[in-house]
Amino acid sequence: MTSVDDPQPGPGAPPPTTTHDANAPSSGWAAGAGGRKGRRDEPTSYYGRPILKAPVWKHYIPLYFFAGGLAGASSTLALAAQLAGNDRLARSARLVSMAGAAASGPLLIADLGRPERFVNMLRVAKPTSPMSMGTWLLSAFAPSSIAAGAGDLTGLPRLGRLGGAAAGVLGPGMTTYTAVLVSDTAIPAWHDAHRQLPFVFAGSSAAAAGGVAMVCTPPASARPARRLALVGACLELGASRMMEDRLGQAGEPYRSGKASRLVKAAKVSTAAGAVLALAGRRRAAAVPAGVLLAAGSLLTRLAVFRAGFESAADPSATVGPQRQRVDRH
Repeated sequence: MTSVDDPQPGPGAPPPTTTHDANAPSSGWAAGAGGRKGRRDEPTSYYGRPILKAPVWKHYIPLYFFAGGLAGASSTLALAAQLAGNDRLARSARLVSMAGAAASGPLLIADLGRPERFVNMLRVAKPTSPMSMGTWLLSAFAPSSIAAGAGDLTGLPRLGRLGGAAAGVLGPGMTTYTAVLVSDTAIPAWHDAHRQLPFVFAGSSAAAAGGVAMVCTPPASARPARRLALVGACLELGASRMMEDRLGQAGEPYRSGKASRLVKAAKVSTAAGAVLALAGRRRAAAVPAGVLLAAGSLLTRLAVFRAGFESAADPSATVGPQRQRVDRH
């Protein structure tokens, strides 16, 4: 998805030059674009061009991340509710999961451009490829989730239970595999967050699933959904904060620019939804809480998606952390 960009100088451009100052400190001086001198702590790229190519994904992908995560967490919530005998919550969660699963496939195919490209990815199963494993996971999860919801709608409870059990087991994978997918790239804002990003996505998915279930379920049966929403919101906010702190220079898109505004909006929406969820025993609080939690989850996906593009366009995000690692050794 990303690769090192090796642009050639344009017509009439001066050849790259380097200079060496024998009296310079050990950190050295580096020749920047057009031979301009610059300190090593001011990373530049070849003729000011981005070092990494921008992702080829379209705007369908963050929507796919959100729909898949919502479907996965909802299916697991439905399975837990089914095992606990809470049939009303299980039915609501299964229907939410079915809707998310039904949307996931078309969104992914829309990004791919042609349906046969999705089918072609099923020709092989490559355990070391998050894209390959994610394709197979979605291919198994979506029919199970849709069957579970169809069983509720058609009055076939056995179909709902069997499909719901399969989808519930596969659900956690749906909430986190997309984080592994974006981390398996050269883009610093994604790759350097590979330890925290799965927790961000898992918490975000749980918060959204719990929130939407609160909207669709009478408060008397929605207590487990409220708990899931609160746990998910805390996990999302905590993991996001840890990710931003540990990314260092690579996390600059999350702190400034368009992505940072989405990050702030996501945090405000999720935190406000969690506060309202505490009073979720009342329908008047449960509905806005669920809407805010779902909106916060979507904004989180949009923020991470946008941060990847900004990170790829910033040479310092690539060169700076590399130089810091070299200097430490």
